[in-house]
Amino acid sequence: MPPPPPPSYPPQPPGYYPPQPAPRRGWWSRNWLWFVPTGCVGLLLLLVAFVLMIVSVVFGAIKSSDAYKTALARAQADPRVIEALGTPILAGWAVTGSVNVNPAGGNADLNIPISGPKGAGAIDAHATKDNGAWNYSKLTVQIKNTGDVIDLRARERRDLRVR
Repeated sequence: MPPPPPPSYPPQPPGYYPPQPAPRRGWWSRNWLWFVPTGCVGLLLLLVAFVLMIVSVVFGAIKSSDAYKTALARAQADPRVIEALGTPILAGWAVTGSVNVNPAGGNADLNIPISGPKGAGAIDAHATKDNGAWNYSKLTVQIKNTGDVIDLRARERRDLRVR
């Protein structure tokens, strides 16, 4: 009988087990370092987008109202405002105030920033809606660089500037 082949490894003492490869780490332990900052930035961007959407809806609602459009059109057509600001007269984006309209009437309290090539100003409009028409109790333009106030409610075209 031939001799037995020599063992390929040296014999080990009883109770010895060869080392096992380290268990593979889970998904979270491998990826948390990029996932946490990306998730935080993503949530922050979603919050900013939501706030911008709300702001644009509110400004859009105010800018689409008849009270806003009428006040801006009167300022753009008034020769005293044109003389002070130049043409074209453009409305700013940050309109402040409120417009409340219902079938029976409504009210508006607006402050509209405007500007032209010669300077800037702001339209101050307070109006109520009766029988489908806006009646302005106050409709003025204040010119920023001079401080002049132009009353746009005047029916006659005399200069109603107040310092």
